[in-house]
This record gives sequence, structure tokens and C-alpha cells, in this order.
Amino acid sequence: MLVRGRGSRYITIMTSKTNTLKIALAQLNPIVGDLSGNAGLLKQARAEAAASGADIVVASELFLTGYPPEDLVLKRSFLTRARRMVDDLVALTADGGPALIFGAPMIDGGQLHNSVIAADGGQMAVRHKHHLPNYAVFDEKRLFNAGPLPAPVDMRGVRIGVPICEDIWFGDVCVHLKAEGAELLVSPNGSPFERGKHEKRCAHARARVGETGLPLVYVNQFGGQDELVFDGKSFALNGDGDCAAQFGWGSVTHILDLQEGDAGWQVLPHAPTVEQDETADIYAAAVLGLRDYVEKNRFPGVLLGLSGGIDSALCAAMAVDALGAERVHCIMLPSRYTSQESLDDAADCAKRLGIKLDEVSIAAPVDAVEGALGGLFKGTNADITEENIQSRLRGTLLMAVSNKFGNMVVTTGNKSEVSVGYATLYGDMNGGYNPIKDIYKTEVFALSRWRNDNKPADALGPDGLVIPTNIIDKPPSAELRPDQKDEDSLPPYEALDDILFALVEDELGVDEIIARGHAADTVKRIEHLLYISEYKRRQAAPGAKIGNRNFGRDRRYPITNGFRDARS
Repeated sequence: MLVRGRGSRYITIMTSKTNTLKIALAQLNPIVGDLSGNAGLLKQARAEAAASGADIVVASELFLTGYPPEDLVLKRSFLTRARRMVDDLVALTADGGPALIFGAPMIDGGQLHNSVIAADGGQMAVRHKHHLPNYAVFDEKRLFNAGPLPAPVDMRGVRIGVPICEDIWFGDVCVHLKAEGAELLVSPNGSPFERGKHEKRCAHARARVGETGLPLVYVNQFGGQDELVFDGKSFALNGDGDCAAQFGWGSVTHILDLQEGDAGWQVLPHAPTVEQDETADIYAAAVLGLRDYVEKNRFPGVLLGLSGGIDSALCAAMAVDALGAERVHCIMLPSRYTSQESLDDAADCAKRLGIKLDEVSIAAPVDAVEGALGGLFKGTNADITEENIQSRLRGTLLMAVSNKFGNMVVTTGNKSEVSVGYATLYGDMNGGYNPIKDIYKTEVFALSRWRNDNKPADALGPDGLVIPTNIIDKPPSAELRPDQKDEDSLPPYEALDDILFALVEDELGVDEIIARGHAADTVKRIEHLLYISEYKRRQAAPGAKIGNRNFGRDRRYPITNGFRDARS
């Protein structure tokens, strides 16, 4: 029979009550804006699920548009085409195959909503997201209208509550769905990766299960989208809070079996995915972000300056793991200050990774620029100006090679350097993407050691030691003047990163950081460097979000900023 869903068109309700259910979790990798491509992914997942006997296929939040679609949803032609694609997918379900639950933007009563479509038998019901996140990387209140507390949808004889992403971070939606007769909760999500995020998701899901006693199936997006990385990690909890299924990284459709008993619906146990540690997750996020940025923007490959230092070595390893050695081109750009040790280390790293390494000296270009400026600079001493000339010439040469052959330049500055401004505009900041932009220097060392001991399952690079031990062990240096070391002008990285983490990730005050055991003058100086470098960060390439306060969507400080906590 047909029953009208609240604020929606009709949806078919199966008249025969079933006590078993197969749900396919379509943990897929959409491309934002690629409506036909994303619909094609869902159709393919549905066909595979049908072959496995699935009753329902569930995709992630706003799957049809990709998440987050940002201001694309303000474009009328985009919404018109999206609605046409929704209708096509709904019509597809008239073939008697699996029902579909997927996310799409929908206009209801003249208002735009972040919605979920429940389609079966060629009919659909629509439910709207109730809680719109407006913090960190999210600004949904600017784009969408909040929907009312939703009713369940009836599919295959089961009343299913469909809370959308943020709706499970609060208690009211799921409690309301339970009161309205929901027997099962299925939650489509677009939840980006960050340190510790999965534990937070599970905690909120367990809280909702505890309040309702209902099993909860959580489906998340996978893939990279600009600065955001989606780790998938879909899962299912039973009504007692036990985890019946936990999946990992990857674009995969997983099948869950459910059975109804005296205590209600239960998700049957699924073989668990081996959990990764945090270092492995961070490496996976950086590689996935780079891979999808290159692939989705259709670059033939990447280009980077390989200096013999640890940052560029790690970025090279990530690039090879993401794309394969044949799509990674490195250039060593030595100056008069480049040591033989750095030349040897760069060559060793390139050999271990199997990548092409060319050498282009900047000595003559530096002499030419310094000669051209000699009259203006007469009577002055060499300072950071001459150091920046070297960096900018390296950036110019890399961009020239990129323009000639089409490979995207990968920039290699870590978060510690980006935080305090130890990066040169139009120099080492040149590039289209930075895989370690949100990774602190101490984490760069840890990730390099980890990659030497581990090769991720989907990595295209070689096994074994890929970053020479000497690169990891030697003191970091920009080699822009004789005998230069990073710690000539910065605290040791263990101390610097602790201060920066407190300032950036935790937003602690200067006095609180001093109380952790850091020298007052050092903390005040680092705070000053952090604030005065905001203008540089606004001009930086995007990079994978790793922490809870990445420079970009998460942290939006003013460039013109007279506040200094150290003065209060």
C-alpha cells in the first residue's frame, strides 16, 4: 500500500512484515558537483548489493552532490539538475531491486534543506536534517534551513529512523524517532577525519542507542575534498551498545545482516576491520587527501623540490604512495649553501622511492638577481632578504617546470613552520597542495619513522626504508646561509610544537602555557610570530585537515589583529 510521508511524496510500504533485513552500506567516494558521476557510483553499488541479496542500500549525507557542496547549492541550475537526478534514482527502484537511502539537497515549501531520500518501488519519502552544524569547517546554517523533527520512513516492512549526521550529536531527534515508532536508526554522514574524531562519533552513537534502545547503522563518506578528508569508518551498534560491525578506510560497499527477535532488531556480528593507530590514520589521511586532490582535479602527476630535508622526503614518500613513482617528479635545487650531505640524501631518497630526480642549480640565477639589485642594496648587509631570494627563485623554477609539463607542484611546509611564518611567500609556499600543512614537525619525524616500518595496504610505493635514516637523524636546516640550523632561531621542536598545539589547537592563553613549564619570553615570542604570519597563511595552498584547528576552514583569525594575550 501507499502511505504519505510527512512533508513528502508517497513511499511504498511492504505489506508483509519481514524478520530479516540486508542493508548495504555504500561507503563511497563522490566528487563534489559531479551529479551524474555520483549517481553512477550509487547505481553501481546498488547493482552489486542486489547481487548479494540486499534489501536497502544506504549512501552518505548529500551523496548526490558530494559533501560539502558549499555554495554550489545556491546555484539554481545546480539544484534543478540535482532534482532531476533524484527523480531518476527514485524511478530506478521501480525495478523491484534494493531500496535506496541517500542524501541530496531538496527544496520544500520554497526552502532549501539538507535532506535524505528514501526510495522504494519508484516512490520516495523525504526527510530533512534538523540540526545544522555551524562551527569549525561547517557553515550549514548559511546554506540550508533546518527541518522539523522527522518521522520514520517505512521500508520493507520496517519503520526506519533516518537522523542525518549532526542529528545524532543531540538526543532529541533519535528520541523523537523512537516515540514515532522507529525500530531501527540508519544515519547517513559526511563526517571529516581529524585526530580522535572516530571515538567522538562512536560516543555520540552509543549515547543515542542508550537513550532509545534501538540499533544504529552509521554510514560515512570516504575520500578527499579540498582540505577535508573523509575516512569512512562506517559502523553498526546494537541496542545494547555493542559494536556489531566496524569498517575502515576505503571506498567499499559493506553488507550487514539484521534479524528481528523478541528484543527487536539486531545487527548480526560482522568480522571486524583491524583498527589502525593514530599515526597510521594521519598518514592515510595525508595520502588520501593528496591522491584525491590530484585525481579529482585531473593533474597528470606532481612535482616537488627534494632538498635532502625531512619535510620534502616525507612529502615525496606520500606522493609515491598516493600516485605511484612514475607520476612523481622531483628536482634538487642547490645553492652555494647546499651541503654535499643534502645532495647525497636527496639522491638516496629518490633512489629508494624509485622517482625521477633532476638537478637545477640556482647559483647563477641568485647571482643575477643579487647583481640586478646591487645598486639598490649598496651599503646594506646581507639578511633574510637574500635568503628569501633563494627560496623565491626555487619556487619560480618549480612553477616553470609545472607550467611546461603540467604536473602540480606539491609544497612541503609543515604546520610548525606555517604557524610561525618560517616560509617564504612566492617561494617555498608555491604549489597547488600541501599534504603536511596540518602536521607538526615532531609528527613529521614520527610519520617518517612509521612509514619506514610500515607500508599501507593501498600504498603504491615500495616496502622497507624509503626515507634515509640520515635525513631523519640530522638537525633540520633551510640551508639559506652558512651553517644554518632551524634551532638557531626557534626553540627545539618538542617545545615549539607543545606551545603551538596549546595556542592553535587548544586556544590556551599565554599564562596557561607558561604554567606548563615554558619560558615566558619564548611563549610570548611564539604567540607574536603566530599572529603576524596570518597574512601568509591566507595565501597558502590547501592541505589535508588532520587536527581540530587546521589553518583555513577551522581557524579564521583576522590578518589585522592588535590583540596579544601576552599584554593582558
